[in-house]
Amino acid sequence: MKQLVRWMGLALLVAGMSNALAQTARPLRLVVPFGTGGAPDVLSRLLAQRLGETVGWQVIVENKPGAGGVVAADFVMKSPADATTIFIADSGHFAIAPALIAKLPFDPLRDFVPVSHIASMPLVFAANAAFPAANLTELIALAKARPLNYGSSGNGSPHHLGMELLKLIAKIDMVHIPYKGVAQSVPAMLAGDVAVVLAGVPSVQPHVRAGKAKMLAVSTGTRSTLLPDVPSAAESAPGFDLNVNVGMLAPAGTPREAVMRLHDEVAKILREPEMVKRLAGLGIVAIGDSPEQFGALIRAEQDKYAKLVKASGAKID
Repeated sequence: MKQLVRWMGLALLVAGMSNALAQTARPLRLVVPFGTGGAPDVLSRLLAQRLGETVGWQVIVENKPGAGGVVAADFVMKSPADATTIFIADSGHFAIAPALIAKLPFDPLRDFVPVSHIASMPLVFAANAAFPAANLTELIALAKARPLNYGSSGNGSPHHLGMELLKLIAKIDMVHIPYKGVAQSVPAMLAGDVAVVLAGVPSVQPHVRAGKAKMLAVSTGTRSTLLPDVPSAAESAPGFDLNVNVGMLAPAGTPREAVMRLHDEVAKILREPEMVKRLAGLGIVAIGDSPEQFGALIRAEQDKYAKLVKASGAKID
């Protein structure tokens, strides 16, 4: 009996060593559904660097833009289910796309398993410096008094649907002018072609510092730690709360042990003071929530955006 117990202990030890080796035998691939330079790409590269330094894993960031994330999602969901190929998805992929695309070729909760909610990025309501409204309350009052328009980074984007959420809560009407990304919408705001935009902090902050734009509110339900002096949208429109969330998804069928090992290492890195500070400078709030918490967030966001897509009549460009 003692010999059997000894053999079982040895087998478990060998299995544990095999699992650890399996995680490092192949490179960890973080598949980003955007081109280089955007926030999810930068976040992935910072994580890749730290995983290499702290755990010794070889981590490769692969950019696979196209078809609203479908190219990247298809690649990951057809990869081996061993937590070595990971989809870096944001709210647009796991919450908006299911509501917006009738025949979406993947289901975020059927074809993937959540690994971690790694970060959130608040958006800001911004106008050019000469715009008469100084905050969101004054913008709402102005929109009730006369016609206004707003710019977004495209139909069905979080920037578009966030503005539609404001319209619903504040009971105002504004004309939507879609652009092809914030690289077009923010300059349109600066030129006065649109009254206001909802955009990421890094896209707006340099113009605020230069005195060319102002932040009317941050999109969170409470004031953001990134911008403590900027009012939250909920202060003017109670119930408003919107972030662009970013998380890790692994192919369906990935063992729990492999998911948790990756989650634990990533969560440790996201708690490092230097990493928190570095991401904050990029307009990113480090999170590191559990797979269960991320799964609950996905379901809640899907419900929220499904209602917004329906109410706004949003369609893909």
